[in-house]
Amino acid sequence: MSYNKTLVIMAGGLGSRYKGLKQIDGITDNNSPILEYSMYDALEAGFDKVVVILNKKIPTSFIDRLEKISKDKNIDFHWIFQDIDDHLPENYNRGNREKPWGTGHALLCVKDLVNNAFVVINADDFYGKEIYKNAAKIINNGQINTDQYGIIAYPLHATLSDNGSVSRGICKYNDNDYLEKVTERTQIFKENGKAYFKEEDEIEEVALDTLVSMNYSIFHPSIFEHLQFYFEQFLNENPHEKAEYLIPNVIQKLIEGQKAKVLIKESPSEWMGVTYAEDKALLKTFIEEKIKAGDYPKDLWN
Repeated sequence: MSYNKTLVIMAGGLGSRYKGLKQIDGITDNNSPILEYSMYDALEAGFDKVVVILNKKIPTSFIDRLEKISKDKNIDFHWIFQDIDDHLPENYNRGNREKPWGTGHALLCVKDLVNNAFVVINADDFYGKEIYKNAAKIINNGQINTDQYGIIAYPLHATLSDNGSVSRGICKYNDNDYLEKVTERTQIFKENGKAYFKEEDEIEEVALDTLVSMNYSIFHPSIFEHLQFYFEQFLNENPHEKAEYLIPNVIQKLIEGQKAKVLIKESPSEWMGVTYAEDKALLKTFIEEKIKAGDYPKDLWN
């Protein structure tokens, strides 16, 4: 059986480490940013709807570009701004906070636009073709439902940057491929062929083959009820202005509360991304090689 499938792209970040809006930055000479390659791969794998979450600094010209592509290719396309005031409890005072609340809040913003099984991804991560085919297979097999979600993770060594530390969700799972714990580490770096995380004054080595979440998750719409519940809990517990409500934290709460099981699979695809501006040249070369190999047309949409 084949199910309707939606791709949700989180493109609301401010790109502080990249020093620009990396989610709209064209990578190769065709000016397509990474998220367009993600759309292309998902559509090829049988996804039939795309929802993009944006921030209000995204120029209207880029939104127009996506709308034109979607019209030309007959894509069921929707976009929405992640507004800092969306889904706040009535009379909640956010104080001086100016930035949105993180990836968990971003996903909550699309609850009225998504009504079937869906994959959520980062706009600035290149996940590769095969991962979308695997996600489609998981959905079509009926493995995503009200009580079971999924993530497709990558080995840590494939996700590090030569240009600085990165944030990753460290995954622990059982022999049946169910996630037991995901721990967000915000400063992971490599040094002398090894990987380490730093949290406050603690530095600890992490095995290079450790599976890490790159925010490639597969959800049923039932996730939105959980997102709202834990968002209100987060707001009560995290009054400081820089706290972020993150998808891996929500997944962990669901597992601990036995509210949902989460399948974990290792990605068969290569990952590439742009955390820092210096990462762009490597990604450009990577995609150009994919184009030469025939994986993508030179001009993505023509």
